[in-house]
Amino acid sequence: MSAVFDYRNGEIPERVRELIETHLAIEAQDAKSAGTLGFMTRSLAIATLPHRKSGDFRFVRRNGDFTLTMMTAHPLGLPFGTLPRLLLTWVCTEVAQRRERVLSLGNNLASYLAELGLHNTGGKRGDITRLKHAMTTLFSSVISCHYEGKDSFVLQNVLLADKVDWWTPQNPEDAGQWQSSLMLSEPFFKECIDHVLPFDMRAVRGLRQSPLALDIYVWLTYRMSYLSKRTTIPWVALAGQFGSGYAMTEQGLRDFKRAFLRELKNVLIIYPQAKVLDSVIGLVLFPSPPHVAFKSKSPQNSFGF
Repeated sequence: MSAVFDYRNGEIPERVRELIETHLAIEAQDAKSAGTLGFMTRSLAIATLPHRKSGDFRFVRRNGDFTLTMMTAHPLGLPFGTLPRLLLTWVCTEVAQRRERVLSLGNNLASYLAELGLHNTGGKRGDITRLKHAMTTLFSSVISCHYEGKDSFVLQNVLLADKVDWWTPQNPEDAGQWQSSLMLSEPFFKECIDHVLPFDMRAVRGLRQSPLALDIYVWLTYRMSYLSKRTTIPWVALAGQFGSGYAMTEQGLRDFKRAFLRELKNVLIIYPQAKVLDSVIGLVLFPSPPHVAFKSKSPQNSFGF
């Protein structure tokens, strides 16, 4: 499957133009040379967070023999949407590069947000306010990960962070002068150290408008890091993994497939090396190079996700 667009009768949409420019930049200079190398953990690459706000306080995602369960007792509910995903990519990248459990949410995070097109703005609708909401819900949640296949592993009832010190500036003009810090839990810190997946942060920036597109990109990068033969993943399985908010009915599956293929097309503009094919029964994956080449000594390549 290739990302084919026909705009002979009109102008290329701004989002597609940005994706094409991102792809060309990545082709011209690899992530390490460009300083845009990012990381995500294995567990959060093969399962997803909620896409939309929900009244539920428990969220379950399944991917073959892997199950991720997220629970919270916080009145703000579960994390959802793009910002918690961007926050996780920053956390995982900081840990992979610095090997420290306590992270400063100062200039590093501010620079990261700026690179992703966000701003150090306060107020009710400002990006700092939205980020604080994402951080509060994300780090108040408990995550359990179970894999029951070969090389099985369990992360049971894990908090992502043991402590978050969030400094709220008194003056709007001080919004960028953060003095906050984040102490990751030992199990999550170890997961970030032992099982990381590299990707290109420029791709995340280009796809940041859609939580589903971000999930597909990270997942495809992970799958292609170890895929050795043609594999078909049924649409019902993909809906169970990615289809946040879609009913598991015939109509719900059709709606999910339409949304998935729409965002997959955008992902493939940036990651055209991923060889995939849309079929009636599911999405067909063919062995392809990962978006960012890497060598891994972890048992990631043996997992059958």
